[in-house]
Amino acid sequence: MSDAIRSTVARIFEESPFIRDVGIEFLDAGTGWCEAGVTLAARHLQHTGVAHAGLVTTLADHCGGGAAYTQVQPGEQIVTVEFKLNLLRAGKGERLSCRAQVLKAGRSFHVVESEVFAHQGDSQILIAKLNATMAVLRA
Repeated sequence: MSDAIRSTVARIFEESPFIRDVGIEFLDAGTGWCEAGVTLAARHLQHTGVAHAGLVTTLADHCGGGAAYTQVQPGEQIVTVEFKLNLLRAGKGERLSCRAQVLKAGRSFHVVESEVFAHQGDSQILIAKLNATMAVLRA
């Protein structure tokens, strides 16, 4: 089952042109969770030299959608309908990673939580937390 989940979520990352353009990579997934990351480059930074909030938000939202996808039926789709993001610290480092988990999987909506971490060398620090509602769309 987990190989099927992994390949389904990986496909969602691969088939999303914007996610590919930004450089966000699928890392892993299992029932109710997903992990993704991005290696920071100059194009990801805002004028003060830290990761742009738009990048942090995109990473948290798409990873949350990946987690939600692990708990849908074949033919169903997930779309974000609402989220709140807390930016806790500046995104400084070599890489950002995100781990998202489903808090509640319902028939019509899933509630997910994403945590984004900045990595520099061996250290990591929590920089953002997102809570989102994802709608389950049936074919």
